This record gives sequence, C-alpha cells and structure tokens, in this order.
Amino acid sequence: MLDDFFIRAVLAGLGIAAVAGPLGSFVVWRRMAYFGDATAHAAILGVAISLAFQVSIYAGTMLVALAMALAVSALVAREQAMDTMLGVLSHSALAIGLVAISFVPQARSDLSAYLFGDILAVGRGDLALIWAGAAGVLALLAWRWQRLLTASLNEELAMAAGIDPRVERLVLSLALAVLVALSIRVVGSLLISAMLIVPAAAARGLSRSPERMVGNATLIAALAVMGGLWASLHLDTPAGPSIITAAAAIFMVSQAFRRA
Repeated sequence: MLDDFFIRAVLAGLGIAAVAGPLGSFVVWRRMAYFGDATAHAAILGVAISLAFQVSIYAGTMLVALAMALAVSALVAREQAMDTMLGVLSHSALAIGLVAISFVPQARSDLSAYLFGDILAVGRGDLALIWAGAAGVLALLAWRWQRLLTASLNEELAMAAGIDPRVERLVLSLALAVLVALSIRVVGSLLISAMLIVPAAAARGLSRSPERMVGNATLIAALAVMGGLWASLHLDTPAGPSIITAAAAIFMVSQAFRRA
C-alpha cells in the first residue's frame, strides 16, 4: 500500500498538471516560452523575500512572479526586442534571486528544493492550496476562453472583434504567476517552464483543434507526473526532474505519431 506522502505527491502533481495543460497551450500558441522562464526564475527572489519577512512562500512567490509577468507584458506592449530582453530578464531574475537567498541562512540548506522542487514533502495544507489555486486558474481560463483564444491566434482579428489583446495578455500573466507560486514545491523554479511547454508541445502535433490540444496537454502532463513519481519511487531519483524527464520522453514518442 502506498504511503500517505506519496498519495499527496500524486494529488499535488495532478493539480499542477490540470493547470499546466491549458496554460501551457497558450504559452505555446503565443510563443511565450521565455516569458514563462522569466516569471518562473523570479520565483527564487520571491522565496528569499518570503523567508526574510516570514510570510507564506506561496504569497511571496506569487507577488514577485506577478510583478515580473507585468513587467514583461509592459515590454511586449512597447515592442521591445523581446528575445534579448526576455533573456536578460530571465537569467538576471534567477541570479538576483540566488544572491538574495544567500542572505537568508535558513534557506541555504533547502535551496535545491526551491530550484528543483520537493513534491514528496507536500503537506495537506499545501495540497489544499494547490487545488484551490488550480480551480481558480481553470475558472479564469474557462471564463475568458474565447477571448484568450482569439487574441492568441490572431491579434488583428481580436481587435476587429472588440477584444483588447493587452487585457488578455494580463489575464495570462496573472494565471501564469499563480501557477508559478503553486509549482514551486512541486517542480521548482528551474523546471516550471518545462512543465508548461513540454506537454503542450507534445500535444500540438497530435491535436486537430485548440480544445483537443488542451485536453491532450493536460493528459500528457498528468501521465508525466505519475510516470515521474513512479520512477522516483523505484529508481530513487529526484521527483521534480523525474517528472520533467517523463514529459520529455512522452514528447519524443509523440513525434513518431504526429498527424500529417
């Protein structure tokens, strides 16, 4: 019989997978991979601030991730050279976060848990927060689905239909910040963007509609969680990287079944 900690880990991973599927699809459609990196890497700075001021890790991480997401959205609106700018922001945020966390003694011993996740240490309170946050993000995406989809696929068509792409970009920024905060304990700041992109990329070649892609991406993310945790349990490998490795393996297999 499986131990309670493993069941909690599976449930936490599935909660993240439920959000990573649809949100990752939007990241792929909008070519926002670096956007995800910048927001996720800023999470380490949020961890340092949270520990320094003794507030919730989730609250501090979400606050900093949201600030980064809004900053990146503002740069997109100004049509800056995005590849270079996002690269600078992404790696600078990670470096600043690592420097900041070095000034927090209690965080040094747990640094790998924040970088790569520690899903096996998820408690009941973490689990409740993950699923509550996931439900909120899914409700937001369902409410704005048609507007988000139109703005993602064709901004000119969206404006013609009376949809402001900037508003939809902000909605995605908010959802992404929440996911980053929820995922810090599951896969860590270095692997959050992979959890978004890899399942969605695998689903893209297997799907004939946006809705099907979202469903396939969510299923692939869930399979990666269960496969990665199984490998971690039986092979004694780190859980977060094992989940992403499982997702990468599914992606490689999916390439053989891409639709023509």
